[in-house]
Amino acid sequence: MHKDFSSLTDFQLQELLPTAGEKAFEALFDRYWSRLYAYAYRIYGKEKICEDIVQEVFISLWEKPDVQKIINLEAYLLRAVKYRIANHIRDLRFTKVHDSILEEIPTLPRAGQQLEFNDLEQRVHLEISKLPPRCRKVFMLSRFEDLSNSEIAQHLNISIRTVEKHISDALSHLRSNLHTAELSLIIALMFH
Repeated sequence: MHKDFSSLTDFQLQELLPTAGEKAFEALFDRYWSRLYAYAYRIYGKEKICEDIVQEVFISLWEKPDVQKIINLEAYLLRAVKYRIANHIRDLRFTKVHDSILEEIPTLPRAGQQLEFNDLEQRVHLEISKLPPRCRKVFMLSRFEDLSNSEIAQHLNISIRTVEKHISDALSHLRSNLHTAELSLIIALMFH
């Protein structure tokens, strides 16, 4: 039986990665490569480096297909591209002295980092769930669906100013209810 992988949802394709591997991966690759590349190019503007970064994101997804199922794969991939570009830019600015200092900073084991991030992500989602419904919807569309303020305004039939106010209110709520270090990590890893 031949399966049309292109018609499956992201979540279904993720579930098939460990068993149907290459075909499920190709469907995800075909679905998101162009968008991720365009996003990377918009941020960084160097064709070859952007191609490499997008390839690295897909390699990471291929190498860890059963680590976790990602609810919003597109937003996750966009954040991964943005994070890798930020790392690339950071790496360009560091000297050997900076590198040696960074190497001396103790880091958590990979599993510990993932658990810490998962815990933080749960706290963030809990705080987001406390927002008023319209504010929460605007914030989720902005930060997790990667829609622009004008797209959100059009989608919800509200003014751009109202969208900006909701986002500002949501960020104020997060700032008030999360520690500064957590908020910095959120900004760096989850939001634009």
